[in-house]
Amino acid sequence: MMKRAGLVVAASALLGGIGQAAEPVTNLGVDELVRKSNHMALYQGTDGRGRVSMLITDNQGRTRRREFTMLRRDVGDNDQDQSYFVLFNEPPDVRRMVFMVHKHAAPGREDDRWLYLPGLDLVKRIAASDKRTSFAGSDFLYEDISGRNITEDRHELLRTTDRHHVLKNTPRKPGSVEFAYYLAYLDKKSLMPVKLEFYKKPERLYRVIEVLRMEEIQARQGERRVVYPTVTRSVARNLDTGSRTEMVFSHIGYNGGLKEELFSERYLRKPPREALR
Repeated sequence: MMKRAGLVVAASALLGGIGQAAEPVTNLGVDELVRKSNHMALYQGTDGRGRVSMLITDNQGRTRRREFTMLRRDVGDNDQDQSYFVLFNEPPDVRRMVFMVHKHAAPGREDDRWLYLPGLDLVKRIAASDKRTSFAGSDFLYEDISGRNITEDRHELLRTTDRHHVLKNTPRKPGSVEFAYYLAYLDKKSLMPVKLEFYKKPERLYRVIEVLRMEEIQARQGERRVVYPTVTRSVARNLDTGSRTEMVFSHIGYNGGLKEELFSERYLRKPPREALR
């Protein structure tokens, strides 16, 4: 059974890793490409954490900055449910704001999303209809952060180049999203999605998410030392508005033993120490 989309080149890729470097993957069917990309982008390691600096630039060159810490924890085995906790640190007007996701792999089941607004001392549930709206005023969307269920799209392998497998992903329910389809460029060696191109009808490219830099992050997996090539810089560009948002990732760690209780509503108002370090 297919699970959660591994075709998101944003913060989810940061906390997924892709394990030890491997030889190029060839001769796979489209479903297997999607499954392996899903695993590589989102499910390596049992948990992950990192700091993110996000620079938002509008079409006149004016900038705004957001800084936050993200925690990710897998729930169960076999690439199923996950939990995310995002704590904003800067600037002062968003400090202590929290975005939390309980991601559900089962087809047809919507994720649970919460937003804590400290200025109002208000916990707000984010409706499924809001998942394709701006994340903290950036060019990334809520769905970019927590992933898109691959059962929501039809997948087609368009071509294979020297560097990429190129997949076309068409929504099964066109009225539920603003795009007609998107192309995902998978790195042939790792199957990490390194570029997404979103199109509106008729064949109009309007949004791009792209990996700009990857680094190898060392971690422990039980008694074994592993290396996770990890996205450390990415960008989302809105071609309609001329704006762009760049994310830079640092202080990245894997397999830290994050507890399930950290991803509960009680910590929305009082973030755990793991998110404050």
